[in-house]
Amino acid sequence: MESDRIKKGISRAGARAMFKATGLSDEDLAKPLVAVANTWTEVGPCNFHLRDLAAHVKEGIRKAGGTPLEFNTIVVSDGISMGTEAMKASLVSREVVADSIELTVRGHLFDAVVAISGCDKTIPGAIMALARLDLPALMLYGGSIMPGHYKDHDVTIQDVFEAIGACAAGRITSDDLNDIENTACPGAGACGGQFTANTMSTAATFMGISPFGANDVPATHAHKAAEAERCGKLVMELLGKNIRPSTILTKTALENAIASVAATGGSTNAVLHIMAIARELGIDLELADFDRISASTPIIVDFKPWGRFVASDLFEAGGMRVIARQLMDAKLIKDSPTVSGSSIFKEAEAAKETPGQKVVHKTSEALSPRGGFAILHGSLAPEGCVVKVAGNKKQLFSGPARVFDEEDDAFEAVQNGKVKAGDVVIIRNVGPKGAPGMPEMLSVTSAIVGAGLGGDVALVTDGRFSGATHGFMVGHVSPEAARGGPIALVRDGDKITIDVDRRELNVECDLAARAKDWQARAPKYKSGVFAKYAQSVSSASDGAVTWLPPSREPARAAKSGVPTGVG
Repeated sequence: MESDRIKKGISRAGARAMFKATGLSDEDLAKPLVAVANTWTEVGPCNFHLRDLAAHVKEGIRKAGGTPLEFNTIVVSDGISMGTEAMKASLVSREVVADSIELTVRGHLFDAVVAISGCDKTIPGAIMALARLDLPALMLYGGSIMPGHYKDHDVTIQDVFEAIGACAAGRITSDDLNDIENTACPGAGACGGQFTANTMSTAATFMGISPFGANDVPATHAHKAAEAERCGKLVMELLGKNIRPSTILTKTALENAIASVAATGGSTNAVLHIMAIARELGIDLELADFDRISASTPIIVDFKPWGRFVASDLFEAGGMRVIARQLMDAKLIKDSPTVSGSSIFKEAEAAKETPGQKVVHKTSEALSPRGGFAILHGSLAPEGCVVKVAGNKKQLFSGPARVFDEEDDAFEAVQNGKVKAGDVVIIRNVGPKGAPGMPEMLSVTSAIVGAGLGGDVALVTDGRFSGATHGFMVGHVSPEAARGGPIALVRDGDKITIDVDRRELNVECDLAARAKDWQARAPKYKSGVFAKYAQSVSSASDGAVTWLPPSREPARAAKSGVPTGVG
Protein backbone atom coordinates (compact mmCIF):
# COMPACT_ATOMS: atom_id res chain seq x y z
CA MET A 1 0.00 0.00 0.00
CA GLU A 2 1.06 3.58 -0.65
CA SER A 3 0.55 4.40 3.01
CA ASP A 4 3.04 1.72 4.11
CA ARG A 5 5.83 4.18 3.32
CA ILE A 6 4.59 6.55 6.02
CA LYS A 7 3.37 4.11 8.69
CA LYS A 8 5.45 0.87 8.59
CA GLY A 9 8.87 0.03 9.96
CA ILE A 10 11.00 1.09 12.92
CA SER A 11 11.79 4.47 11.37
CA ARG A 12 8.09 5.36 11.22
CA ALA A 13 7.43 5.08 14.97
CA GLY A 14 7.13 8.86 15.22
CA ALA A 15 4.47 8.95 12.51
CA ARG A 16 2.54 6.14 14.19
CA ALA A 17 2.70 7.98 17.51
CA MET A 18 1.15 11.03 15.83
CA PHE A 19 -1.58 8.92 14.22
CA LYS A 20 -2.33 7.25 17.55
CA ALA A 21 -2.75 10.65 19.16
CA THR A 22 -5.83 11.09 16.97
CA GLY A 23 -7.34 7.84 18.22
CA LEU A 24 -6.05 5.33 15.65
CA SER A 25 -4.89 1.91 16.78
CA ASP A 26 -2.35 -0.53 15.38
CA GLU A 27 -5.30 -2.38 13.82
CA ASP A 28 -6.48 0.83 12.13
CA LEU A 29 -2.98 1.51 10.80
CA ALA A 30 -2.71 -1.98 9.36
CA LYS A 31 -5.57 -1.15 6.99
CA PRO A 32 -5.52 1.09 3.89
CA LEU A 33 -5.67 4.78 4.77
CA VAL A 34 -8.44 6.40 2.76
CA ALA A 35 -8.68 10.17 2.43
CA VAL A 36 -12.14 11.70 2.73
CA ALA A 37 -11.59 15.11 1.15
CA ASN A 38 -14.50 17.22 2.31
CA THR A 39 -15.60 20.67 1.19
CA TRP A 40 -17.89 21.37 4.15
CA THR A 41 -18.57 24.94 5.19
CA GLU A 42 -21.10 26.91 7.20
CA VAL A 43 -21.00 29.65 4.54
CA GLY A 44 -23.96 28.84 2.31
CA PRO A 45 -26.35 25.91 1.87
CA CYS A 46 -24.52 24.06 -0.91
CA ASN A 47 -21.90 22.45 1.36
CA PHE A 48 -23.52 23.06 4.73
CA HIS A 49 -24.56 19.40 5.24
CA LEU A 50 -21.37 17.71 4.03
CA ARG A 51 -19.93 17.14 7.51
CA ASP A 52 -22.84 14.77 8.24
CA LEU A 53 -22.59 13.16 4.79
CA ALA A 54 -18.90 12.45 5.34
CA ALA A 55 -19.73 10.40 8.44
CA HIS A 56 -21.69 7.97 6.23
CA VAL A 57 -18.88 7.81 3.66
CA LYS A 58 -16.46 6.93 6.45
CA GLU A 59 -18.79 4.26 7.77
CA GLY A 60 -18.81 2.64 4.33
CA ILE A 61 -15.02 2.70 4.21
CA ARG A 62 -14.76 1.10 7.66
CA LYS A 63 -17.27 -1.63 6.77
CA ALA A 64 -15.23 -2.42 3.66
CA GLY A 65 -11.96 -2.75 5.59
CA GLY A 66 -10.38 0.68 5.34
CA THR A 67 -9.42 3.43 7.75
CA PRO A 68 -10.95 6.77 6.72
CA LEU A 69 -9.27 10.06 7.55
CA GLU A 70 -11.20 13.24 6.80
CA PHE A 71 -9.85 16.67 6.00
CA ASN A 72 -11.39 19.85 4.60
CA THR A 73 -10.75 22.43 1.87
CA ILE A 74 -11.75 26.05 1.42
CA VAL A 75 -15.04 26.98 -0.25
CA VAL A 76 -16.33 30.18 -1.88
CA SER A 77 -20.10 30.47 -2.19
CA ASP A 78 -20.97 31.87 -5.61
CA GLY A 79 -24.52 32.77 -4.65
CA ILE A 80 -23.37 34.85 -1.68
CA SER A 81 -20.39 36.53 -3.36
CA MET A 82 -22.26 37.22 -6.63
CA GLY A 83 -22.19 40.80 -7.88
CA THR A 84 -19.44 41.95 -5.50
CA GLU A 85 -15.66 42.09 -5.47
CA ALA A 86 -15.83 38.79 -3.56
CA MET A 87 -17.03 36.99 -6.70
CA LYS A 88 -13.51 37.22 -8.11
CA ALA A 89 -12.51 34.59 -5.57
CA SER A 90 -14.86 31.96 -6.99
CA LEU A 91 -12.92 30.59 -9.96
CA VAL A 92 -9.64 31.05 -8.10
CA SER A 93 -11.07 28.75 -5.42
CA ARG A 94 -11.28 25.89 -7.95
CA GLU A 95 -7.49 25.85 -8.15
CA VAL A 96 -7.11 26.13 -4.37
CA VAL A 97 -9.53 23.23 -3.82
CA ALA A 98 -7.59 21.08 -6.31
CA ASP A 99 -4.21 22.09 -4.86
CA SER A 100 -5.26 21.52 -1.25
CA ILE A 101 -6.65 18.04 -1.92
CA GLU A 102 -3.53 17.11 -3.88
CA LEU A 103 -1.20 18.46 -1.19
CA THR A 104 -2.96 16.76 1.71
CA VAL A 105 -3.17 13.39 -0.04
CA ARG A 106 0.43 13.49 -1.26
CA GLY A 107 1.55 14.84 2.12
CA HIS A 108 0.16 11.80 3.96
CA LEU A 109 0.57 9.07 1.31
CA PHE A 110 -3.06 8.00 1.33
CA ASP A 111 -4.06 4.86 -0.54
CA ALA A 112 -7.38 6.05 -1.98
CA VAL A 113 -9.64 9.11 -1.98
CA VAL A 114 -13.31 9.98 -1.74
CA ALA A 115 -13.89 13.65 -2.54
CA ILE A 116 -17.17 15.18 -1.37
CA SER A 117 -18.28 18.29 -3.24
CA GLY A 118 -21.18 20.70 -3.10
CA CYS A 119 -21.16 24.12 -4.77
CA ASP A 120 -19.90 25.03 -8.20
CA LYS A 121 -16.10 25.09 -8.04
CA THR A 122 -15.65 22.29 -5.52
CA ILE A 123 -16.85 19.74 -8.11
CA PRO A 124 -14.31 20.41 -10.87
CA GLY A 125 -11.66 21.25 -8.27
CA ALA A 126 -12.11 17.83 -6.67
CA ILE A 127 -12.03 16.02 -10.02
CA MET A 128 -8.91 17.92 -11.09
CA ALA A 129 -7.19 16.76 -7.90
CA LEU A 130 -8.26 13.15 -8.42
CA ALA A 131 -6.91 13.29 -11.97
CA ARG A 132 -3.54 14.56 -10.72
CA LEU A 133 -3.24 12.01 -7.93
CA ASP A 134 -4.42 9.04 -10.01
CA LEU A 135 -5.16 6.96 -6.92
CA PRO A 136 -8.27 4.76 -6.63
CA ALA A 137 -10.89 7.46 -6.12
CA LEU A 138 -14.38 8.79 -6.75
CA MET A 139 -16.32 12.00 -6.25
CA LEU A 140 -19.64 12.29 -4.41
CA TYR A 141 -21.84 15.35 -4.92
CA GLY A 142 -23.71 16.51 -1.82
CA GLY A 143 -26.92 16.92 -3.79
CA SER A 144 -29.35 19.58 -4.86
CA ILE A 145 -31.45 21.81 -2.64
CA MET A 146 -35.22 21.34 -2.77
CA PRO A 147 -37.16 24.15 -4.47
CA GLY A 148 -38.82 26.83 -2.41
CA HIS A 149 -42.49 27.64 -2.87
CA TYR A 150 -43.84 31.14 -3.48
CA LYS A 151 -47.55 31.72 -4.06
CA ASP A 152 -48.55 28.95 -6.48
CA HIS A 153 -45.17 27.90 -7.95
CA ASP A 154 -41.71 26.60 -7.11
CA VAL A 155 -38.84 29.09 -6.90
CA THR A 156 -35.05 28.92 -6.79
CA ILE A 157 -32.20 31.34 -6.17
CA GLN A 158 -32.57 32.33 -9.86
CA ASP A 159 -35.95 33.85 -9.02
CA VAL A 160 -34.39 35.97 -6.27
CA PHE A 161 -31.80 37.50 -8.59
CA GLU A 162 -34.40 38.18 -11.26
CA ALA A 163 -36.76 39.63 -8.66
CA ILE A 164 -34.07 42.21 -7.79
CA GLY A 165 -34.26 43.52 -11.36
CA ALA A 166 -38.05 43.34 -11.36
CA CYS A 167 -38.21 45.32 -8.12
CA ALA A 168 -35.86 47.99 -9.47
CA ALA A 169 -38.01 48.24 -12.59
CA GLY A 170 -41.15 48.66 -10.47
CA ARG A 171 -42.67 45.40 -11.67
CA ILE A 172 -42.90 43.97 -8.12
CA THR A 173 -42.82 45.55 -4.67
CA SER A 174 -40.05 45.35 -2.08
CA ASP A 175 -42.39 43.18 0.02
CA ASP A 176 -42.73 40.77 -2.90
CA LEU A 177 -38.95 40.63 -3.18
CA ASN A 178 -38.64 39.93 0.54
CA ASP A 179 -41.18 37.11 0.33
CA ILE A 180 -39.29 35.48 -2.57
CA GLU A 181 -36.01 35.92 -0.67
CA ASN A 182 -37.49 34.20 2.38
CA THR A 183 -38.82 31.18 0.50
CA ALA A 184 -36.37 30.46 -2.33
CA CYS A 185 -33.82 28.40 -0.37
CA PRO A 186 -35.56 26.10 2.13
CA GLY A 187 -32.51 24.17 3.38
CA ALA A 188 -29.20 22.50 2.57
CA GLY A 189 -28.09 21.64 -0.94
CA ALA A 190 -26.74 23.28 -4.08
CA CYS A 191 -28.83 25.53 -6.34
CA GLY A 192 -31.77 23.56 -7.71
CA GLY A 193 -31.85 24.29 -11.44
CA GLN A 194 -29.42 22.97 -14.04
CA PHE A 195 -27.06 25.67 -12.91
CA THR A 196 -23.31 25.03 -12.60
CA ALA A 197 -23.38 22.69 -9.58
CA ASN A 198 -26.01 20.34 -11.00
CA THR A 199 -24.48 20.63 -14.48
CA MET A 200 -21.09 19.51 -13.17
CA SER A 201 -22.72 16.81 -11.05
CA THR A 202 -24.29 15.48 -14.25
CA ALA A 203 -20.98 15.74 -16.10
CA ALA A 204 -19.14 13.92 -13.29
CA THR A 205 -21.63 11.05 -13.49
CA PHE A 206 -21.40 10.76 -17.27
CA MET A 207 -17.61 10.88 -17.22
CA GLY A 208 -17.71 7.98 -14.77
CA ILE A 209 -15.93 9.51 -11.75
CA SER A 210 -19.20 9.58 -9.74
CA PRO A 211 -21.37 6.45 -9.53
CA PHE A 212 -24.76 6.58 -11.23
CA GLY A 213 -27.52 7.05 -8.70
CA ALA A 214 -25.43 8.82 -6.06
CA ASN A 215 -25.36 12.43 -7.26
CA ASP A 216 -29.05 12.39 -8.26
CA VAL A 217 -30.33 12.13 -4.69
CA PRO A 218 -31.20 15.56 -3.24
CA ALA A 219 -29.19 16.83 -0.29
CA THR A 220 -31.86 16.36 2.36
CA HIS A 221 -33.45 13.17 0.99
CA ALA A 222 -33.51 10.15 3.30
CA HIS A 223 -31.65 8.03 0.71
CA LYS A 224 -28.58 10.30 0.60
CA ALA A 225 -26.92 8.68 3.62
CA ALA A 226 -27.11 5.23 2.03
CA GLU A 227 -25.57 6.55 -1.19
CA ALA A 228 -22.74 8.10 0.81
CA GLU A 229 -22.07 4.79 2.55
CA ARG A 230 -22.13 3.03 -0.84
CA CYS A 231 -19.46 5.42 -2.09
CA GLY A 232 -17.26 4.54 0.89
CA LYS A 233 -17.58 0.85 0.03
CA LEU A 234 -17.04 1.51 -3.68
CA VAL A 235 -13.71 3.24 -3.17
CA MET A 236 -12.45 0.16 -1.35
CA GLU A 237 -13.49 -1.95 -4.34
CA LEU A 238 -11.59 0.40 -6.62
CA LEU A 239 -8.56 0.07 -4.37
CA GLY A 240 -8.82 -3.72 -4.34
CA LYS A 241 -8.99 -3.84 -8.14
CA ASN A 242 -6.42 -1.02 -8.57
CA ILE A 243 -8.82 0.97 -10.76
CA ARG A 244 -7.60 4.53 -11.08
CA PRO A 245 -9.01 7.73 -12.62
CA SER A 246 -6.66 7.41 -15.60
CA THR A 247 -8.55 4.28 -16.66
CA ILE A 248 -11.93 6.00 -16.34
CA LEU A 249 -11.33 9.63 -17.34
CA THR A 250 -10.60 9.09 -21.03
CA LYS A 251 -11.41 11.39 -23.94
CA THR A 252 -14.52 9.28 -24.58
CA ALA A 253 -15.60 9.87 -20.97
CA LEU A 254 -15.12 13.62 -21.28
CA GLU A 255 -17.05 13.67 -24.55
CA ASN A 256 -19.89 11.80 -22.83
CA ALA A 257 -19.82 14.49 -20.15
CA ILE A 258 -20.04 17.23 -22.79
CA ALA A 259 -23.02 15.44 -24.37
CA SER A 260 -24.77 15.35 -20.99
CA VAL A 261 -24.27 19.10 -20.56
CA ALA A 262 -25.59 19.78 -24.07
CA ALA A 263 -28.61 17.48 -23.59
CA THR A 264 -29.61 19.12 -20.31
CA GLY A 265 -29.13 22.72 -21.43
CA GLY A 266 -26.48 23.04 -18.73
CA SER A 267 -24.20 25.82 -17.57
CA THR A 268 -21.61 27.29 -19.94
CA ASN A 269 -19.17 27.02 -17.03
CA ALA A 270 -18.92 23.33 -17.91
CA VAL A 271 -16.82 24.32 -20.92
CA LEU A 272 -14.21 25.87 -18.61
CA HIS A 273 -14.29 23.03 -16.11
CA ILE A 274 -14.25 20.05 -18.47
CA MET A 275 -11.45 21.73 -20.42
CA ALA A 276 -9.53 22.18 -17.16
CA ILE A 277 -10.00 18.49 -16.28
CA ALA A 278 -8.75 17.55 -19.75
CA ARG A 279 -5.62 19.63 -19.22
CA GLU A 280 -4.92 17.82 -15.94
CA LEU A 281 -5.19 14.51 -17.78
CA GLY A 282 -3.15 15.62 -20.78
CA ILE A 283 -6.13 14.87 -23.05
CA ASP A 284 -6.31 16.76 -26.34
CA LEU A 285 -9.70 18.44 -26.02
CA GLU A 286 -10.49 21.67 -27.85
CA LEU A 287 -13.35 24.15 -28.07
CA ALA A 288 -14.20 22.65 -31.46
CA ASP A 289 -15.01 19.36 -29.71
CA PHE A 290 -17.53 21.12 -27.48
CA ASP A 291 -19.24 22.76 -30.43
CA ARG A 292 -19.29 19.55 -32.48
CA ILE A 293 -20.91 17.57 -29.67
CA SER A 294 -23.40 20.27 -28.71
CA ALA A 295 -24.44 20.77 -32.35
CA SER A 296 -25.35 17.09 -32.69
CA THR A 297 -26.96 16.58 -29.27
CA PRO A 298 -30.57 17.71 -28.80
CA ILE A 299 -31.85 19.18 -25.54
CA ILE A 300 -34.03 16.49 -23.99
CA VAL A 301 -34.36 17.67 -20.37
CA ASP A 302 -36.77 20.47 -19.41
CA PHE A 303 -34.65 22.22 -16.79
CA LYS A 304 -34.52 25.65 -15.23
CA PRO A 305 -33.18 28.32 -15.78
CA TRP A 306 -34.93 28.32 -19.15
CA GLY A 307 -37.33 25.39 -18.57
CA ARG A 308 -39.72 24.18 -15.88
CA PHE A 309 -38.05 21.61 -13.63
CA VAL A 310 -35.26 21.31 -11.07
CA ALA A 311 -32.87 18.53 -10.03
CA SER A 312 -35.22 17.02 -7.45
CA ASP A 313 -37.78 16.56 -10.24
CA LEU A 314 -35.21 14.62 -12.27
CA PHE A 315 -34.59 12.37 -9.26
CA GLU A 316 -38.30 11.63 -8.98
CA ALA A 317 -38.44 10.98 -12.75
CA GLY A 318 -35.81 8.25 -12.54
CA GLY A 319 -32.53 10.15 -12.39
CA MET A 320 -29.58 10.41 -14.72
CA ARG A 321 -29.90 6.83 -15.93
CA VAL A 322 -33.05 7.93 -17.80
CA ILE A 323 -31.04 10.62 -19.61
CA ALA A 324 -28.26 8.12 -20.33
CA ARG A 325 -30.75 5.66 -21.78
CA GLN A 326 -32.06 8.22 -24.26
CA LEU A 327 -28.57 9.30 -25.29
CA MET A 328 -27.38 5.71 -25.60
CA ASP A 329 -30.33 4.67 -27.75
CA ALA A 330 -29.71 7.66 -30.03
CA LYS A 331 -25.98 6.79 -30.24
CA LEU A 332 -25.06 10.18 -28.82
CA ILE A 333 -22.75 8.74 -26.14
CA LYS A 334 -20.24 5.89 -26.21
CA ASP A 335 -19.75 3.10 -23.71
CA SER A 336 -17.19 3.86 -21.05
CA PRO A 337 -16.28 2.47 -17.59
CA THR A 338 -17.50 4.07 -14.36
CA VAL A 339 -16.43 3.85 -10.72
CA SER A 340 -19.47 1.70 -9.94
CA GLY A 341 -17.90 -1.23 -11.80
CA SER A 342 -20.59 -1.07 -14.48
CA SER A 343 -20.15 0.66 -17.80
CA ILE A 344 -22.26 3.68 -18.69
CA PHE A 345 -24.35 1.53 -21.07
CA LYS A 346 -25.08 -1.03 -18.36
CA GLU A 347 -26.13 1.80 -16.08
CA ALA A 348 -28.38 3.18 -18.81
CA GLU A 349 -29.97 -0.22 -19.37
CA ALA A 350 -30.85 -0.31 -15.65
CA ALA A 351 -32.87 2.92 -15.91
CA LYS A 352 -36.25 2.88 -14.16
CA GLU A 353 -38.29 5.70 -15.63
CA THR A 354 -41.23 6.94 -13.58
CA PRO A 355 -44.41 6.48 -15.65
CA GLY A 356 -45.78 9.77 -16.91
CA GLN A 357 -42.71 11.82 -16.00
CA LYS A 358 -42.30 15.01 -18.02
CA VAL A 359 -38.73 16.02 -17.17
CA VAL A 360 -36.80 13.90 -19.69
CA HIS A 361 -38.04 13.76 -23.28
CA LYS A 362 -37.32 11.19 -25.95
CA THR A 363 -34.73 12.36 -28.47
CA SER A 364 -37.46 12.12 -31.11
CA GLU A 365 -39.45 14.67 -29.08
CA ALA A 366 -36.52 16.92 -28.17
CA LEU A 367 -37.04 20.41 -26.81
CA SER A 368 -34.37 21.70 -29.19
CA PRO A 369 -32.57 19.96 -32.08
CA ARG A 370 -29.16 21.11 -30.81
CA GLY A 371 -27.48 21.35 -27.43
CA GLY A 372 -27.57 24.20 -24.98
CA PHE A 373 -24.43 26.07 -26.02
CA ALA A 374 -22.31 26.91 -29.05
CA ILE A 375 -18.73 28.04 -29.64
CA LEU A 376 -18.27 31.21 -31.68
CA HIS A 377 -15.20 32.78 -33.28
CA GLY A 378 -14.73 35.99 -35.21
CA SER A 379 -13.10 39.40 -35.13
CA LEU A 380 -14.21 39.95 -31.53
CA ALA A 381 -13.18 36.47 -30.31
CA PRO A 382 -10.29 35.02 -32.35
CA GLU A 383 -9.65 32.29 -29.76
CA GLY A 384 -13.34 31.60 -29.26
CA CYS A 385 -16.20 32.28 -26.86
CA VAL A 386 -19.29 30.48 -25.55
CA VAL A 387 -22.90 31.42 -26.16
CA LYS A 388 -25.77 29.84 -24.25
CA VAL A 389 -28.58 28.99 -26.66
CA ALA A 390 -30.80 26.87 -24.40
CA GLY A 391 -34.23 28.46 -24.25
CA ASN A 392 -33.15 31.21 -26.64
CA LYS A 393 -35.09 31.35 -29.90
CA LYS A 394 -32.87 34.01 -31.44
CA GLN A 395 -29.88 32.90 -33.49
CA LEU A 396 -28.89 36.37 -34.69
CA PHE A 397 -28.48 39.61 -32.76
CA SER A 398 -26.94 42.84 -33.99
CA GLY A 399 -26.79 46.18 -32.24
CA PRO A 400 -24.66 49.02 -30.90
CA ALA A 401 -22.15 48.34 -28.14
CA ARG A 402 -22.63 49.76 -24.65
CA VAL A 403 -19.18 49.34 -23.13
CA PHE A 404 -18.47 48.93 -19.41
CA ASP A 405 -15.13 48.27 -17.73
CA GLU A 406 -16.76 47.36 -14.42
CA GLU A 407 -19.64 44.98 -13.73
CA ASP A 408 -21.05 47.39 -11.15
CA ASP A 409 -21.36 50.14 -13.76
CA ALA A 410 -23.26 47.83 -16.11
CA PHE A 411 -25.59 46.72 -13.31
CA GLU A 412 -26.30 50.34 -12.35
CA ALA A 413 -26.99 51.27 -15.97
CA VAL A 414 -29.53 48.47 -16.29
CA GLN A 415 -31.16 49.34 -12.95
CA ASN A 416 -31.45 53.01 -13.97
CA GLY A 417 -32.99 52.25 -17.36
CA LYS A 418 -29.96 53.42 -19.35
CA VAL A 419 -29.67 50.14 -21.27
CA LYS A 420 -32.25 49.98 -24.04
CA ALA A 421 -33.73 47.28 -26.24
CA GLY A 422 -31.35 46.47 -29.09
CA ASP A 423 -28.18 47.26 -27.13
CA VAL A 424 -25.24 44.88 -26.86
CA VAL A 425 -23.80 45.32 -23.36
CA ILE A 426 -20.03 44.76 -23.28
CA ILE A 427 -18.43 44.01 -19.90
CA ARG A 428 -14.67 43.64 -20.20
CA ASN A 429 -11.54 43.41 -18.05
CA VAL A 430 -13.32 40.70 -16.06
CA GLY A 431 -11.52 37.70 -17.59
CA PRO A 432 -9.26 35.24 -15.74
CA LYS A 433 -6.28 37.60 -15.78
CA GLY A 434 -8.06 40.93 -15.91
CA ALA A 435 -10.53 40.71 -13.02
CA PRO A 436 -8.61 38.67 -11.87
CA GLY A 437 -10.71 35.56 -11.35
CA MET A 438 -13.34 35.76 -14.13
CA PRO A 439 -16.46 36.55 -12.05
CA GLU A 440 -19.95 35.54 -13.11
CA MET A 441 -22.33 38.18 -14.44
CA LEU A 442 -25.53 36.84 -12.87
CA SER A 443 -26.41 40.12 -11.20
CA VAL A 444 -26.32 41.95 -14.54
CA THR A 445 -28.04 39.24 -16.59
CA SER A 446 -30.74 38.83 -13.95
CA ALA A 447 -31.24 42.58 -13.86
CA ILE A 448 -31.71 42.56 -17.64
CA VAL A 449 -34.29 39.78 -17.40
CA GLY A 450 -35.96 41.39 -14.38
CA ALA A 451 -36.26 44.68 -16.28
CA GLY A 452 -38.17 42.88 -19.03
CA LEU A 453 -35.32 43.12 -21.55
CA GLY A 454 -34.31 39.45 -21.58
CA GLY A 455 -35.04 38.91 -25.26
CA ASP A 456 -34.08 42.40 -26.40
CA VAL A 457 -30.59 42.97 -25.00
CA ALA A 458 -27.45 40.89 -25.59
CA LEU A 459 -24.45 40.76 -23.27
CA VAL A 460 -20.87 40.01 -24.33
CA THR A 461 -18.07 39.59 -21.80
CA ASP A 462 -14.63 38.15 -21.22
CA GLY A 463 -16.03 37.05 -17.86
CA ARG A 464 -18.41 34.17 -17.40
CA PHE A 465 -22.02 33.46 -16.53
CA SER A 466 -23.80 31.66 -13.76
CA GLY A 467 -25.64 28.51 -14.73
CA ALA A 468 -28.77 30.45 -13.73
CA THR A 469 -28.19 32.87 -16.59
CA HIS A 470 -30.47 32.76 -19.59
CA GLY A 471 -31.01 35.04 -22.57
CA PHE A 472 -28.68 36.07 -25.41
CA MET A 473 -25.42 35.98 -23.45
CA VAL A 474 -21.88 35.45 -24.77
CA GLY A 475 -19.04 34.77 -22.34
CA HIS A 476 -15.42 33.60 -22.14
CA VAL A 477 -14.46 35.96 -24.99
CA SER A 478 -10.82 35.17 -25.76
CA PRO A 479 -8.30 36.68 -25.83
CA GLU A 480 -9.58 38.69 -22.92
CA ALA A 481 -9.16 42.46 -22.64
CA ALA A 482 -6.25 42.16 -20.19
CA ARG A 483 -4.29 40.25 -22.85
CA GLY A 484 -4.98 42.85 -25.51
CA GLY A 485 -7.83 40.95 -27.12
CA PRO A 486 -10.17 42.79 -29.50
CA ILE A 487 -12.78 43.22 -26.76
CA ALA A 488 -10.36 45.73 -25.19
CA LEU A 489 -10.69 47.92 -28.27
CA VAL A 490 -14.48 48.13 -28.60
CA ARG A 491 -16.09 51.55 -28.15
CA ASP A 492 -19.64 52.70 -27.52
CA GLY A 493 -21.68 52.57 -30.70
CA ASP A 494 -19.59 49.95 -32.52
CA LYS A 495 -21.86 47.46 -34.27
CA ILE A 496 -21.66 44.01 -32.68
CA THR A 497 -23.11 40.99 -34.48
CA ILE A 498 -23.73 37.63 -32.82
CA ASP A 499 -24.55 34.95 -35.41
CA VAL A 500 -25.06 31.52 -33.84
CA ASP A 501 -25.81 29.75 -37.13
CA ARG A 502 -22.52 30.95 -38.62
CA ARG A 503 -20.73 30.56 -35.25
CA GLU A 504 -19.45 34.13 -35.44
CA LEU A 505 -18.99 37.08 -33.07
CA ASN A 506 -17.87 40.18 -34.96
CA VAL A 507 -17.35 43.89 -34.41
CA GLU A 508 -17.36 46.53 -37.12
CA CYS A 509 -14.40 48.87 -36.54
CA ASP A 510 -10.72 49.27 -37.43
CA LEU A 511 -9.21 47.05 -34.73
CA ALA A 512 -5.68 47.28 -36.13
CA ALA A 513 -5.66 51.07 -35.89
CA ARG A 514 -6.99 51.05 -32.34
CA ALA A 515 -4.52 48.39 -31.26
CA LYS A 516 -1.62 50.82 -31.79
CA ASP A 517 -2.86 52.94 -28.87
CA TRP A 518 -3.80 50.11 -26.54
CA GLN A 519 -2.06 49.87 -23.19
CA ALA A 520 -2.51 47.20 -20.55
CA ARG A 521 -4.25 48.33 -17.39
CA ALA A 522 -2.26 48.25 -14.18
CA PRO A 523 -3.09 45.12 -12.16
CA LYS A 524 -5.61 45.78 -9.41
CA TYR A 525 -3.91 43.35 -7.01
CA LYS A 526 -0.14 43.61 -6.64
CA SER A 527 0.33 40.89 -4.02
CA GLY A 528 -1.43 37.88 -2.57
CA VAL A 529 -3.44 35.12 -4.17
CA PHE A 530 -5.11 37.29 -6.83
CA ALA A 531 -1.75 38.62 -8.01
CA LYS A 532 -0.31 35.10 -8.21
CA TYR A 533 -3.37 33.89 -10.06
CA ALA A 534 -3.26 36.74 -12.60
CA GLN A 535 0.38 35.97 -13.36
CA SER A 536 -0.14 32.25 -13.90
CA VAL A 537 -3.67 31.74 -15.25
CA SER A 538 -4.20 30.64 -18.83
CA SER A 539 -6.80 31.87 -21.29
CA ALA A 540 -10.43 30.86 -20.81
CA SER A 541 -10.07 29.02 -24.13
CA ASP A 542 -7.67 26.69 -22.29
CA GLY A 543 -9.85 26.24 -19.21
CA ALA A 544 -8.41 29.15 -17.17
CA VAL A 545 -5.96 26.80 -15.47
CA THR A 546 -2.79 27.78 -13.62
CA TRP A 547 -0.77 24.97 -15.14
CA LEU A 548 -0.63 23.67 -18.69
CA PRO A 549 1.06 20.56 -20.10
CA PRO A 550 4.44 21.42 -21.70
CA SER A 551 2.98 20.60 -25.12
CA ARG A 552 0.63 23.56 -24.78
CA GLU A 553 3.07 26.08 -23.34
CA PRO A 554 4.10 27.57 -26.74
CA ALA A 555 0.43 28.33 -27.46
CA ARG A 556 0.06 29.85 -24.01
CA ALA A 557 3.11 32.07 -24.56
CA ALA A 558 1.67 33.27 -27.84
CA LYS A 559 -1.64 34.05 -26.17
CA SER A 560 0.04 36.17 -23.53
CA GLY A 561 1.45 38.60 -26.08
CA VAL A 562 0.21 42.19 -26.19
CA PRO A 563 -1.86 42.81 -28.18
CA THR A 564 -3.14 39.38 -29.23
CA GLY A 565 -5.53 38.34 -31.97
CA VAL A 566 -6.03 41.91 -33.15
CA GLY A 567 -6.21 42.86 -36.79
